[in-house]
Amino acid sequence: MTSSTHPAWCVVGRGAEGRTALVDLDARGERLSSLEVGPAELASVVSRREAEARPRWVWSDTPTWYARLLAAGVTVSRCHDLRLIHAILRHSQLVRDGGAIRDAWDTPIDQPPEDRSAGATLFDLDASSARTGGVPHDIEAALAELAHHRVAIDGAEDRGRLRLLVAAESAGALIAAELHAAGIPWDVAEHDRILAASLGPRPSPGQTPPQMAQTAAEVRTALGDPQLSIDSPPRLLRALHRAEIDVESTSQWELASYDHPAIEPLLRYKKQSRLLTANGWAWIDEWVHEGRYRPVYVPGGVVTGRWASSGGGALQIPRQLRPALRADDGWRLVSADVAQLEPRVLAAMSGDRAMATAGAGKDLYSGIVDAGIVATRQEAKVGVLGALYGGTTGDSGRVVPRLRQNFPDAMRLVDGAAATGERGGTVSTWLGRSSPAPEAAWTQNQTSANLPDAVPGEQERARRSARDRGRFTRNFVVQGTAAEWALSWLAALRLALAGFDPVPGTDAAHASGPVFARRAHLAFFLHDEVIVHAPAAQADAAADAIRAAAEAAGSLLFPGSPVDFPLDLTITERSPAK
Repeated sequence: MTSSTHPAWCVVGRGAEGRTALVDLDARGERLSSLEVGPAELASVVSRREAEARPRWVWSDTPTWYARLLAAGVTVSRCHDLRLIHAILRHSQLVRDGGAIRDAWDTPIDQPPEDRSAGATLFDLDASSARTGGVPHDIEAALAELAHHRVAIDGAEDRGRLRLLVAAESAGALIAAELHAAGIPWDVAEHDRILAASLGPRPSPGQTPPQMAQTAAEVRTALGDPQLSIDSPPRLLRALHRAEIDVESTSQWELASYDHPAIEPLLRYKKQSRLLTANGWAWIDEWVHEGRYRPVYVPGGVVTGRWASSGGGALQIPRQLRPALRADDGWRLVSADVAQLEPRVLAAMSGDRAMATAGAGKDLYSGIVDAGIVATRQEAKVGVLGALYGGTTGDSGRVVPRLRQNFPDAMRLVDGAAATGERGGTVSTWLGRSSPAPEAAWTQNQTSANLPDAVPGEQERARRSARDRGRFTRNFVVQGTAAEWALSWLAALRLALAGFDPVPGTDAAHASGPVFARRAHLAFFLHDEVIVHAPAAQADAAADAIRAAAEAAGSLLFPGSPVDFPLDLTITERSPAK
């Protein structure tokens, strides 16, 4: 294949009789060639084309197709995930005419499949299509959908930004599949030690761990109810009331405000129960195999573009379990998280020079204190979070006016987003992901509340509902843009790590699979944090790559901005509790 015929796009879809079709397109979207291959041939064909031309692979849904390639030791540099990009384009305000996108597929496809743990076989594609809400895997449907995408993006109001978002979202899909394939190195013995220290030794099936049972007994004694079922909120609430603990719920926040002998053991029991349920021995049995914890990530699973998880709880690993993240022998964990990502994104989006200066080269909250705006770092943190999430009472309500005075451009941006939401409008992130329009019932309620014959109390309910939506849109623009920054960071880091040469003699990491057993690779991601699992010889280079990728992400999204994105970076054998 000569350079003049190298495809810019390679569309993958279901062909005839259980085969996979591959259609090469040039940069204009014109067909160059096509072929169909059997299941056994797909990985070798993709590998060869990737080496020759590095096209952008186009497919209906990344986990459906890419997991099988990873299992065969094949990676691709870039892709275009039709499901994820469809969801962006059908809502984005940057798309001038979204009708073609909204009507392209028969049903909405915003929701991911229920099972994201492995790629579907060709025989399973019909079932996968049903789970994705109608994602078409056939090659002609994929080609038609791609054509709609190209028209929408080419005609967009700011197609440069939208193209960045499309590329970042699709890169995230590849990264999520690779994170699952590589897994997080997990020390089961350490996890068991942590559980035993908190709960007691592993009990027989159906039995309560001994320390947890002892805590329950303390609660029953303190409440004077030896038969109390603590796990039943109604019964527990009645027992608390009998003990003159006049709480309205059994939430730990409300319980903690009371002074009674039952409170301390009850809060301890709740913590033990949460650990057992979310990350106990049953969790180990289900999610950790061959020294790897493999959660299922869902890119774009949150409306703002943040990731979610459909299994394994990767986004909710408790701090006390972090020591179970342990590198393989001869390997290291290179961990990095961004300091105050969302406030820094707000400063960059708004062009607020004063806010950028407060965080330049240092902790942003401490910088706000140094500027004389508030007295303590905690006040600064509470105030900034109040600005992002619409806090209007308590410490937040007291500090936010000071921020509005000192950071007018930043506050104008979030205040404007809130006002748009309260009016029923939609807002967009920096690269063009737009918030969903309010439901018809919401709009109708707002209209009815302003009629002369409105029911008493209806106006106040409507105002409260409007404020709720305003808080949502206020945070949407910042959280969504922070997610875009993080995706750009991940994408740049992924490409840098892919260029690392394999390290001889590191095959002890065989549990990471054929792609990642001999070089540094991404192992974990959580909103503003990454962990790279690297051979010891590559740990310093991986740290440099993480820093460089963060700088590149800032320059890509906010060229010329003075806002920096400093990292807290460590190289360890075991992840510390955070």
